[in-house]
Amino acid sequence: MAAMTPTSRYTEGAETRQDAQVARGSQVARGSQDARGTGTGTGAPARATARRPRPRIWRGAVLALAGAYFIVPLVASFVFTVHVPGRGITFEAYTELLSADGFTESLLLSLGLAAATIALSLLLAVPALVAVRIGSPRLRPVVEVMCMLPLVVPPIALVTGITTVLRWGPDHLSRTPLYQTFIAVQNENFPVVLVLAYTVLALPFVYRSLDAGLRAVDVPTLVEAARSCGASWPYVVLRVLLPNLRASLAGAGFLTLALVLGEFTIASLLGFRPFAVWIVSISGAQARMSVAVSILSLLITWLLLIALSQAGTTPSTAAAAPATTSRKEP
Repeated sequence: MAAMTPTSRYTEGAETRQDAQVARGSQVARGSQDARGTGTGTGAPARATARRPRPRIWRGAVLALAGAYFIVPLVASFVFTVHVPGRGITFEAYTELLSADGFTESLLLSLGLAAATIALSLLLAVPALVAVRIGSPRLRPVVEVMCMLPLVVPPIALVTGITTVLRWGPDHLSRTPLYQTFIAVQNENFPVVLVLAYTVLALPFVYRSLDAGLRAVDVPTLVEAARSCGASWPYVVLRVLLPNLRASLAGAGFLTLALVLGEFTIASLLGFRPFAVWIVSISGAQARMSVAVSILSLLITWLLLIALSQAGTTPSTAAAAPATTSRKEP
């Protein structure tokens, strides 16, 4: 046999080591595949535990209890309105609503008061919060405390103060032009004094909603960019800031509408008759009709709130087209 040179020995040793490494690698690969297939590997129990679906029994139970808490009283109220002992099922309580005295007038009055309150509260809160956010951030705690005060003052105390102010008209201002103003704000067809009172009550909810929206938007950067492009302040507020606050504005209107439609104390003590007061006024004489009106008012309120929520989540399709300038080549 011929003697092997050092070069051939080195090459043969390298090939042997390479074959051994390939064999060990294939064995490790087969072992890992077997571990994944049989679940005997060290990482298999952790992966199996992670993939195990979580039980949803408690979630379903909580949702069922919450649904029963809201639905069972509504169903019981509906059964009370349609079931008359000795006569069976009848829908007279609902068919007589449209012809009931004061139903349409009180409902339209409450909706008009709600619209005016939403407009006035947003007109007061939006410019103030934007100005504080841009120009005077140190005044934010002061504005917050002022807007939260209606949560501390009871409605009965607010009504007492409003009644005292309204008495100044006949007592001290009967010979001045302001006397007619005091009479006008107490008009029964549309009491402006209720709009002012409801605006004060809605300030905490409007402030929280708008403040959350302004915190989520980089207002200084947006304003600076718009102003550097030559936009005026009304354009900045209407076309730059308000589209970014659409969800917050809808939330503020959502809460204000629910507040106005359900408010009873102030309107009743001031002697006005919106929808909530009308429901209580007929409850003694016509119990079934009053319950039917309450169910109908809940449905109307839900429909209006759903409309407001959809208005807040629907993206705006209007987009301002950028101005372009053309330059002719010489």
